[in-house]
Amino acid sequence: MKQLTRARRVGITAVLCALVLRLWLGGWGGQALDFLTSPDSAAFFLYLETGRDVRFSHALPTFSPDFMESPPAATVPTEPVLPDFSAEDELSLYYAAAVEPDIGKLLSRPLEWNLKENPPSVLILHTHTTEGYAETPGWRTTEESENMVAIGDIVADGLTEQGIGVLHDRKLHDYPSYNGAYVRTRKSLAEYLRQYPSIRLVLDLHRDAAGEGSRQMRTQATVAGEPSAQLMIVMGTNYDTYQENLSLGLKLHVQLERMYPGITRPLQLRAARFNQDLCPGALLIEIGAAGNTQQEARRAAEALTQALAALALGTETTP
Repeated sequence: MKQLTRARRVGITAVLCALVLRLWLGGWGGQALDFLTSPDSAAFFLYLETGRDVRFSHALPTFSPDFMESPPAATVPTEPVLPDFSAEDELSLYYAAAVEPDIGKLLSRPLEWNLKENPPSVLILHTHTTEGYAETPGWRTTEESENMVAIGDIVADGLTEQGIGVLHDRKLHDYPSYNGAYVRTRKSLAEYLRQYPSIRLVLDLHRDAAGEGSRQMRTQATVAGEPSAQLMIVMGTNYDTYQENLSLGLKLHVQLERMYPGITRPLQLRAARFNQDLCPGALLIEIGAAGNTQQEARRAAEALTQALAALALGTETTP
């Protein structure tokens, strides 16, 4: 295609040269010279030779080297499109608590934050750090490459790539004793909040478990055509300000389904606190279950990361 275009330019140039020569021999030499040395003709001939679109200033001497190429089309700055939510958005809930929040009102409440400002803005930790997946004997391990720390790393790295400042706590809150894990996590969380008042989002990442012996539950979804685990947001309700966190959890649930249909299990409302009473923006998220492979859990974690990034600048205000 480029050779054809160049050939056309060469042909046009030859025709023009023949025409100018004819005019010159016919006594029109002065006018032909003026034509050839005009800025517009110079720009035209340079285009024929090089394919470059240039403009010569009429205020400069003929064939002055001070010319400018045509400026590129101006880019129009665009504001990022923020997601919006309303009472009409569909979502699935499971009530294990005697509460009756106004779900539509909480869903449409604006999310006013910017996770890309004042880092660190996100804290990732694990109450049950040693939870593992189908490949792990007994479904628990202190090996970071196989437990929830590996899953947390995926979310942390993905958010960092999006320009969000992240802290990832790697403590084994459930080892050597599983009992008291939430108490130990509470101490860790309180200390992080004291040291880093910029934290706006706290993610306690778990994996679920249900079944007996080797027959463990496996959740199933599809992300980018590949098998994935599902995600489940769990919200505590045994504290006065739970609806603020629930508002965020509802938005994340809907955003996940918009981006990855079928990725979520019903959002659970539980009669507990899960340390979510310590700050706004606190979520507990189950990433898959013991019957899922770690690769399936990793894909779910990547989907979670993208949905969180979509909410990083807040949401539109719905009338």
